[in-house]
Amino acid sequence: MANATVVAATASPSVTRPLQLRQFAFFDVHPVKDAHDLASSPEIFKNASEISTVVSSSAGLLAADIHGSIHILNKEFVSTTSWVAHVGGRVMHMAERKGVLVTIGEEDAVRGSLLKIWDLGKTDKRNQAPVLLRSSKVQPSNKPHPVSCFALSSALSFLAIGLADGTVLLYRHLDQSLSPTGSLTALPKTRTIHESSPEPITGLGFRELPNPTNADVKDNNLHLFIVTTNSVNVYHVSGKGSGGSSVLLDDIGCGLGCAVMDWRAEKIVLARDEAVYAYGLQGREPPYAYEGYKSSIHTHLNYVIVVSPPTTVATTSPATRKLAAQAAGGDGDASRVTVFDMENKVVGYTGMFPEGVREVISEWGNIYILTNNGQLTRLTEKSTSAKLSMLYAKALYPLALSLAQTQHLDESYVADIHRQHGDYLYAKGDWDGAMTCYLKTIGWVKPSYVVRKFLDAQRIHNLVTYLQELHALGLANADHTTLLLNTYTKLKDVARLDSFIKTESRRSGATESNGDLPFDLDTAIRVCRQAGYFDHASYLAKRYQRHEEYLRVMIEDAGKYGEALTYLRHLGAAAAESNLARYGRAMLDNLPEETTQLLIDLCTVSGPLTMAEAEDTTPQQSSTPANAPSYLSYLALSRVPAPEDKVEESKADEEENLSEPQTTQPSAPTPSKEKRPSPTLYFAHFVDHPSHFVHFLESVAARRWGQSLSSLPSPLPNANSDEDDDSEKRNQAAVWNTLLELYLDGGTPEQQDKALKVLTSDSLPCDETHALILCSIYSYTRGLVILWEKLGMYEDVLRFWMDKHNASPSEPSASTEVVQALVRYGPTHPHLYELVLRFLTSTSELLTRHRADVEKILEHIEKERIIPPLGVVQVLSRNGVASVGLVKGWLMGRIKEAREEDQQLINSYRLETNAKLKQVAELEDPMHAKVFSVTRCSQCSGQLDLPSVHFMCNHSYHQRCLLDHETECPLCVRQHGVIQEIRRNNERMADQHELFLADVQDNGFKVVASGFGKGVLNMTRLDDVAV
Repeated sequence: MANATVVAATASPSVTRPLQLRQFAFFDVHPVKDAHDLASSPEIFKNASEISTVVSSSAGLLAADIHGSIHILNKEFVSTTSWVAHVGGRVMHMAERKGVLVTIGEEDAVRGSLLKIWDLGKTDKRNQAPVLLRSSKVQPSNKPHPVSCFALSSALSFLAIGLADGTVLLYRHLDQSLSPTGSLTALPKTRTIHESSPEPITGLGFRELPNPTNADVKDNNLHLFIVTTNSVNVYHVSGKGSGGSSVLLDDIGCGLGCAVMDWRAEKIVLARDEAVYAYGLQGREPPYAYEGYKSSIHTHLNYVIVVSPPTTVATTSPATRKLAAQAAGGDGDASRVTVFDMENKVVGYTGMFPEGVREVISEWGNIYILTNNGQLTRLTEKSTSAKLSMLYAKALYPLALSLAQTQHLDESYVADIHRQHGDYLYAKGDWDGAMTCYLKTIGWVKPSYVVRKFLDAQRIHNLVTYLQELHALGLANADHTTLLLNTYTKLKDVARLDSFIKTESRRSGATESNGDLPFDLDTAIRVCRQAGYFDHASYLAKRYQRHEEYLRVMIEDAGKYGEALTYLRHLGAAAAESNLARYGRAMLDNLPEETTQLLIDLCTVSGPLTMAEAEDTTPQQSSTPANAPSYLSYLALSRVPAPEDKVEESKADEEENLSEPQTTQPSAPTPSKEKRPSPTLYFAHFVDHPSHFVHFLESVAARRWGQSLSSLPSPLPNANSDEDDDSEKRNQAAVWNTLLELYLDGGTPEQQDKALKVLTSDSLPCDETHALILCSIYSYTRGLVILWEKLGMYEDVLRFWMDKHNASPSEPSASTEVVQALVRYGPTHPHLYELVLRFLTSTSELLTRHRADVEKILEHIEKERIIPPLGVVQVLSRNGVASVGLVKGWLMGRIKEAREEDQQLINSYRLETNAKLKQVAELEDPMHAKVFSVTRCSQCSGQLDLPSVHFMCNHSYHQRCLLDHETECPLCVRQHGVIQEIRRNNERMADQHELFLADVQDNGFKVVASGFGKGVLNMTRLDDVAV
């Protein structure tokens, strides 16, 4: 074992650069014991010298002996079925496919080799052996030659037999000859496809591709590798271009038993003394130099098993080998078994078998070594995790990765290998190598595991690489985006920041949404803002139509109000409405005229804010200086930029010249009727801009509702007629109320004139109560008077002037205004005369100044009978200003008129009393006949008929309409009852002297007069009145 040399060569045998292959103990060695005798090897192999060949099959392990028998063994190596396949001879070769066994052997009765085909799935009832399907002699010529090797295709379609004279025989369509429904009843005729006399055939193998999309060969044709002692050839068996002669691949061959197909049946592997070779259709591949004599070669999964003597010198004599075997504890012919993993370039096992190796078997996932003395050893492959642990212990991570890929492990295992490799390199200080490994773990290892290792400033470049890959794979979250952008800004690497933000976003093709972006958009904008990279933040916000973010950057951070205003115009009314509500004040502070015009357009235009609709119709625009930038420079894309716009726009053009042109400006919405926002949303923004506020309100009123203090422009043609009427009325009232306040606050004559027009207008929807409060706050007298008049508060007008006179009595204008107001309002509101009369007689100065006015007022009161004389006297007697002589003549006239009126009442009462007395006398006179001329019943209003009842009060009734025994008139008795009740109450009051005296003390003569009127003082008892 110490003498073995294992190297990998990448050139021809003559020029090799061997590399020492690493050796590992990937297999555990266990002796196999007999199922019934644990102290010995399986019974079937005790006489190992009689075993001629052993092969694996779908039915179990097939073992053939030199007596011509074949045994089917189970996993315990116990024979379950056996039969004599070749009578009186021996089995030299056999192979099984799809339950069909093909054997080649010798029999005493037959000269030459005999080919037999058995059906392992069927049993012959005569001898309990598998059914023999076909039997044929293998003899292409009169001179028989022994069969050196043979190969059977996986589909049983082709069978190739190699002879010792260098001839290769091929059976075509073998499966059809075996089918019971086929047209062939015997084996097809053989065809000689290769002759290489005198070189014997030492190896055959069909190249079959289960997957036709294999990268090496684009077709799925069948080829046959032919190996002799001095050459390797390939023959095209089936498919396009098949037939013809064999093609030489190499001019070196191998000995018998030293050629085998690999586990994928794609290449043939040759074992020579100097190296191990592999051949494909294109020729020889890089060899694996393993010097020394090879006695046989086998395959087990992805492993190649080489059996060789213990020495490495090819010319070692048999005697020398026997001495080496005896030194190892055997009897001779000692053998070394080496298990190669050719794909991973490692040796998985190497071991000495002193008694020599008889057979190498690959079955049930294990390798079985049968020695010449009948001992059976099982090589069990370690688990993949155990093999990887061995490689980890020696820091062989590339080899572990290759092993994982060969074993087709899950991607999570591969990622874990990369992680451990990265940890190893990180511990050694190889940051770049570690990051290369960590990049391959993305998607399987938490990013925080890697990020924490590279947060140090010295390793920030590696961190950038990792974060960029995270974003490229779409696995980054907001925190990763924040960290990556912070690293860019910390390194001040603008170029990589541009590449990340602009190039990556364009490559993603996500123009409408950020669903395909390799980073979190909101986080990127926020970090760029915080780091001061406003151009990058605005680029992202504009490109992906984050309107609010773009405006926040341009206004709050960059201070580019002109570009923000242009952007707002292209957003459309809906988006501009919400953003102006937030940034309107900042825009007004920096671009008052342009922002005011935009707000006017927003509140008056339905649909896109185009240039034609944005033209100002108010006279204020004409006052803009000729050399100042007009607000029209912000209205449309086709405009000529204003001088201060060109500088800002040039920078934006440089940033956008590589991107799509449609992302330069926000997409304008399609024309549609949109509900216009309420102007009240933007009132608060004009706190420090009263003049622009007035312009805004006047323009909105004129263009939205056609309301103006001067000429009334016609409403806009696109105004929405279906807008909420109540909401519009509230908006109109708010606009004109605010305008009135601004006019009053200005204080200039021009503005006060406008305020007066607002107050006097009957068409403008100004809230009169609100206006009254404003006029009171700003002490606008004319406005107050107008509003009081409009509200019908005439008494308030008079009291206002009275209070003003009281405040400054020396000014005659206030009292004069009182008299004039009385002249205007008195005819329709007579109660004002008493108020004014009291005011004019409140002081001697007023009375002296307005004596004539007082006389006129008294004449009007007398004429219209507004106040009784006593009331006038009471008014004038409230103070000692007015003398009796002032009203003497007026009072005399009033007294005379009162006496005449009283006399007329006295006369009327006397006439009425006389009439009543006469009526009473007639009723009391029994001789005076009473004539009843009533024709209808006073109860039911029906025509009177007999019998009827007549009362002296001139009421008549049907007898049926009266109750029984009713002797009084039903109508008069109720009236008489009311009078009687009143008299009873008066009688009770006459007896309550204390209450009467208390009233006299409070009211005096008035109570005494009332008592006389009610008859309390001269009461006649009802009991004294005769009925």
